[in-house]
Amino acid sequence: MQTAVVRLLDGATPRADARRNVERLVTAARAAVDEVGTAVTAHEIARRAGVGIGTFYRRVPSRDALLEAVLAGAIDEMIELARGARAADDAWPAFCSFAEDYVRLRATSCGLNEALAGAGGLALSDRIGELRNEFRRLVRRLQATGALREGLTNRDVAFALAGVVPQTRTLGLTAGPAQWRTTLRIVLDGVRA
Repeated sequence: MQTAVVRLLDGATPRADARRNVERLVTAARAAVDEVGTAVTAHEIARRAGVGIGTFYRRVPSRDALLEAVLAGAIDEMIELARGARAADDAWPAFCSFAEDYVRLRATSCGLNEALAGAGGLALSDRIGELRNEFRRLVRRLQATGALREGLTNRDVAFALAGVVPQTRTLGLTAGPAQWRTTLRIVLDGVRA
């Protein structure tokens, strides 16, 4: 959360109460983006933070700036997870760990899923491009070590992981809260050499 707060403050040194309000707004925005997605309103974020709409606009430049800071933080986390997996000694277990964290983040945040799909109209394309590049490097490492099924590309693996996040219902069945874990195991078995 600290990174998102720093981005919003842009070098300013506000009073302690103002900083706490920004932190509350960031926390509320993160929860709202996870639950509602990028369509969440400034009023909803302010309500969740326990502040008035005037405080919202005094403390953050705009709703979009707040959402971009929150989602950029989540994407940065994914980038670091990919880098860590790529640097690990054993490529396949590291990739499996990355995949679980990546899918968990996507499965628990409507807004992150929207942002990674290019929806929401937020300025995140540079960060998403950086994540795409790290993901590509990670898949290349899997290919180089022979851990990935032959013929699969980084595009194939990216869509396979994105497809793990379940719909809430299919064929009259309702997905349980951990359905994504089962589906991820099936996908990982399918992409492994």
